[in-house]
Amino acid sequence: MRKALITGINGQDGSYLAEFLLEKKYEVHGIMKRNSVSETQAIRVEHIADKIVLHYGDITDLSSLIRIISDVQPDEIYNLAAQSHVRISFDEPIYTSQATGVGALNVIEAVRLLKLNTKIYQASSSEMFGNNIDDDGYQREDTKMLPVSPYGISKLFAHNMGINYRHSYDMFISNGILFNHESPRRGTNFVTNKVCKEAVKIKLGLTNKLKLGNLDSTRDWGHAKDYVGAMWMILQQETPDDFVCATGISHSVKDLVKYVFDKLNLDWTQYVETDNKYLRPEELNDLKGDSTKLRDLTGWKPKYTFESMLDEMVEYWLEYFYKQIKINND
Repeated sequence: MRKALITGINGQDGSYLAEFLLEKKYEVHGIMKRNSVSETQAIRVEHIADKIVLHYGDITDLSSLIRIISDVQPDEIYNLAAQSHVRISFDEPIYTSQATGVGALNVIEAVRLLKLNTKIYQASSSEMFGNNIDDDGYQREDTKMLPVSPYGISKLFAHNMGINYRHSYDMFISNGILFNHESPRRGTNFVTNKVCKEAVKIKLGLTNKLKLGNLDSTRDWGHAKDYVGAMWMILQQETPDDFVCATGISHSVKDLVKYVFDKLNLDWTQYVETDNKYLRPEELNDLKGDSTKLRDLTGWKPKYTFESMLDEMVEYWLEYFYKQIKINND
C-alpha cells in the first residue's frame, strides 16, 4: 500500500484528493494547521475521518514537517497548503510569502534533509503568468511568467525552487500549473462560490444584493474533482516535469454571474453591484490555459464543463438553504 501525505488536506483540493487516493487504495495522511476553533476546520474531510490519518503541523514550521515526514515516510507528498486567496494576499503579503512561498520550500527541504526518495507534487498556479499571454491567447508551460500579486509571486518562488531542487539534488519534484478550479467545497470568499451562494440567497429572499469586483476579467474555470486526478497522474510519470492543467475555455466574471442568475430565473442586473473593495491593486485580466502537454502524455481530460460545475454548486446551495429554512420552521 502506497502512502501519500497531503498538506492542506482540509481544503477544497486536499479533500477531493484524499477521496481520490483512498479509491486508489493509498494510505492517506494529511497535515492541518491547528486553529483556535478546531470544531469546523476538518469539515471537508469529516466523512472520511476514519479512513485517513491527520497530523497537526504547519508548513511555515520546518521542524513539524521533518517530524511528520519522518514518521510517515510517504511515497508521495502533495503540497497544497497555502494562503490561497489572491485579493487577500495584497493585505497579507508577508504571511502569503511565508506560507505559500517559503512553506513550499520547507516541504522540499524537509524531504532533502531526511534523504527520502519521496515524489513531491507542488501546486503551482496560473496566477504566475500575470498578464503575459501567448499570441494565440493561451498560456502554457513556456509562457513568460510575470505575476501581478503577492500570491502569484510566492507561487512562482515555490515553482522555481521545485525546479532548482529537481536539478540540483536529483529530486522528483513536479509542478502542476493549475488554472482556476472550483466546487461546492470552495471557500465562499472566492468569486465562483460567492456568486452561487448569494444568488441562491437572493432567490430565496434571504438577501437582495451581491457586491463584486471586476466583472470583465476572464478565467479558465474547471472543477477541482477533475484537477486532483491530474495531480496524481503528474506524479505517476517516469520523470518529474511541469504541466499546465486547464480546460482551454475562458469565461468572464459577468458570464459566470449571468449563467447562475439565469439558472435561478433572476435578472442579475437588478441585484449585482461593483465595489472597489473587491478590486485588486493590480488586476490580472485574462487567463486561458493550454494543457496539450498534460493531455498527450497522460490522457487527462476534464469531465465537468463550466456549466455543469456551476449547476452542481447552485444545487448545493439550494439544498443547503432549504434545509436551514426547514430547521428554522420546525
